[in-house]
Formats: sequence, C-alpha cells, structure tokens
Amino acid sequence: MKQADIIIVGSGIAAMQLARTLHSDYHVIIITKSVKQNSNSYMAQGGIAAAVSKEDHFILHYEDTLKAGRRHQNLDEVLRLVKEAPDIIQTLKEAGINFDHNSRGDVSLGMEGAHSRKRIVHCGGDATGKNIMDGLFSNLPENIQIIENEMAIELLINEDGVCYGIKSKNTKTQAVSAFQAQHTILASGGIGGLYSFSSNHSTVKGDGLALAYLAGAKLRNLEFVQFHPTLLYVNGKTKGLISEAVRGEGAVLRTSDGSLLMEGVHPLKDLAPRHIVAQKIYESRQNGKEVYLDIRMIANFAVRFPTITAICEKEKISIIDGKIPVAPGCHFMMGGIAADSFGRTSVPNLYAIGETAETGVHGANRLASNSLLEGLVFGKRLGMFLNGIPRQRHSNKQNVKLPFVPKPLPTIEQVQQRMMEGAGIWRSEKGLKELSSWIHSFGIDLDRTGNIEQLDTGEIEIIYMLIAAKLIVQSALLRKESRGGHYRLDFPNESKYWENQFIVHENQGVSVRGEKNEYSQIKEYA
Repeated sequence: MKQADIIIVGSGIAAMQLARTLHSDYHVIIITKSVKQNSNSYMAQGGIAAAVSKEDHFILHYEDTLKAGRRHQNLDEVLRLVKEAPDIIQTLKEAGINFDHNSRGDVSLGMEGAHSRKRIVHCGGDATGKNIMDGLFSNLPENIQIIENEMAIELLINEDGVCYGIKSKNTKTQAVSAFQAQHTILASGGIGGLYSFSSNHSTVKGDGLALAYLAGAKLRNLEFVQFHPTLLYVNGKTKGLISEAVRGEGAVLRTSDGSLLMEGVHPLKDLAPRHIVAQKIYESRQNGKEVYLDIRMIANFAVRFPTITAICEKEKISIIDGKIPVAPGCHFMMGGIAADSFGRTSVPNLYAIGETAETGVHGANRLASNSLLEGLVFGKRLGMFLNGIPRQRHSNKQNVKLPFVPKPLPTIEQVQQRMMEGAGIWRSEKGLKELSSWIHSFGIDLDRTGNIEQLDTGEIEIIYMLIAAKLIVQSALLRKESRGGHYRLDFPNESKYWENQFIVHENQGVSVRGEKNEYSQIKEYA
C-alpha cells in the first residue's frame, strides 16, 4: 500500500486549487482516470463570475445566484461564495493568469444568462478553463504527484467508519493499487457522461457519487441536473458547447422558420435562466422545429470566440453564414455529495469539492460561470483547513461491502440513451419508473460482498454509471414538482410544499427532509 498525507481523486480546477494551497511538506498524490487535461474545467469556455466592477456588488451577484437556483440553497454558503469571488480573481492575477482586457486596459467583463450585470471574467476569449488550468499545472510544487490513467474503484473505510484512502486500477494495465492517507478528497467532477447529449468530457460519468454512496456518505439534491441550452448539433449528435457568452454578446435563438424562440417566454429572453431556455429549445425540437443561434450581429466572432469557431469549422458549420444549429445537453450536476464549508462529508476524513460536492451554493439550477468559481473557492478553503490539522494515523482494517455484479452489463451508449429519454430535460412518473426498472434489471446487489475488483475498469465504470443513474432517478421520482433543472411533465409547476424539502441518500436509503433538518446538520460540524 502506497502512503501519502493527502489523496485527491480528480484533476480539475477544484483539485488543482486545493493542491497549490496545501503546505509544501505534505506528500500529495492526485489520481485521474485519464490524462490530467481531460476535465470539464479544462474545457470551460465562459469564465468566472465575480463582482469586480464599480457598477456591481456581491449582493447583486448573491441575488442573481439565488434567483437562478430558485432559492433552494444554503443562504450562508451562497453569500460566502460571492463575497470571496473578487479575492479569488485577484489571487489568480498575482499567480500570473492573464485575463482578457478591454481597450481601456480594464478587465473585460462578459454578460451571461440570469446575471443582472456584466461580471464574467474570461481568458483567451472563450478558453478560460484551458488558460487557468495550464497556469495551475505549471506552478505545482514538487510535493504534488499526479498519476494519470488511474481510476478510483473503492474508498477504504475502517471499522470505525473513517476513510483512510482509496483503491484504484490502472486503466491501461488493469493493475490494482491502494493508497493510504490521512485525508481523501473526491474532486471527480459531475455526471454528464450519463447522457447521450452532453457538454462534458467523455470521462466524466459520476464515479464520485457512486464511490461515496457505497462508502456510506450522504448525497443530496441529485434530481437537479442542468441541461445547457446550446450545444452544437450536427447529424443527430452534439459536438461541443456553444458558450452562453455568445448570447451575452447579442446572439439570439431562432427556429428553423426564422422566428425568435424566446420572444414572450421570459423577460430576459435569450438570457433567461438556463433551464427555461433549454426546455424551450427542447420543446421546439420535439415539435419538429430545429433551433439555431443567430450570430450575425456579433462583429469579429472568430476573434472573440476562437474555441467555438474551431469547433464549428471542424464540423463544417460556417461562421460566416451566422447560423449555428443547437440542441440542449447535460452540462452540470447541482446536487452531489453533501459537504460543508470546508468540503467535509458525513464520512470522517473524506472530503468532496467541485461539481461532485453539494454545498448548497447552486440550489435547483446553477448560475452561469459560478462553477469555476465554486471549484476555486472551495479548493482554497479546504487547503487552508487541512493545513491546520495535526497529522495522525487511523486503523486500516477495512469495513466496506462492494456491490455484487452479475453479467452481462449494458453498454455505455445504452445507459446514456436511456438516461436522456427517461431522466433528461422532460421527466414523468411513467418514464422514470420504466428507467428505474431497466436499471434494476441488471441485478446489481448492494447488499452482497462483491466481485468488482475482478472486473476491468470499463466494466466498473458502467456499474458506477448505473448506481449514479439509480440515485438520480430515485430523487427525480420523489420530487413531485418542477423546479430549476428538474422538470416534470406531470407536475409542471413549483410547489410550495417542496420548496424547503431536500431529497437525501444515505446508508443506501433515500428520504425527504425539511430544510431545518438538512443544512442545519451540516452547520453543526462546519
């Protein structure tokens, strides 16, 4: 068993921010199941939301975040997030990150959906994630070791319920390794790979949710999945993200007959909250009308959006014609592993940060460009917290049951298609129950000692996809209303009853809890 002080699963912005914040005398191992650049953070186009202009204030950012999330949030955590945002931008500047500037020499600020002010800080036009991640990778100290092509397959939990590391498999050789550490952090990203239409990197499939669930950690708000309105749509497939910043620069959505899609739908029209725009595009396409983004009013589009231009050129979509065909796809998981202000989960010495965590900042729908901000804020916060903890060792006598897995398993594509149809943008009791029955038909037994270690990483990935899918479907069935990213055809309106109710998975069970019984529990050990 390999020894480290801290183990981090994932190589996105939350993981890298954490790593660079930790004391240099810690031995830190980062594992990622692909190469380190293969993350949603690296692909992020839009930017980072922060109230840094004289015309803006963190309270306005706070209110915009709450409105987008349908106020289904931990208000204290939202306030802390937006207050810390300007300092995060300043710290990145000092670390050498070159943000885009306007002709006056000021930091250039973009507008995105549901924001009341221009406050999106970006790099390289629409390559913010790549620029920041390359900067973080280049400045990692020598005490940080990154191991690529290594998939976490199990959290190691002792008889006292304390996490003491992970077990992993190399995705190329299938060799099994074990890593023991005082602190284990899940920063493994979201669940986009569960869906056939997604903006996410193909490796992001909800592993962290499944790992935490099997280890007994609490998960929360899993029904809230954000579908980005505008993914490039070519020949029946989505080919990449068309950033919301394009609409922020004036682009509008039109149907195939030239009509303005969002006219009369919402006061903010094309910059309405993402769930509203995504649902409207989906409805139009269901009615036989394709949707495209009209960019003809944006001067120098290729200069402002070089990444999007390259994606379109690769798929032979003409920027000069000014019409980009779009469809919505899975973009972000608002729910996740329940964690407090410092990333602590309900399992001692196990932490979660970034998209895999649920800290109460996003609620039912994430505000645009709050995702990179969340990873940076909570990565830094957890690093400072861990720096103050004395070193200690725990018993490493393992006490976890892994799932028993019969064969055959479905293909990745079958899971993705079923999730898109049954637990996608439009949901219903009938569709969700059919999907639930299909998932259960594969006979994954969480109550038997399993054979998972004998399987290859491809099979394990599918198993964990099924577990994550099961949890999402259970939550979506229980919430009998529509709120944010969760839209039920059979319950199309928000319900007063459900506004303070949280669906929680814990100890392999699921329950509905009131607000006082939920976020207050997190605050008790915050």
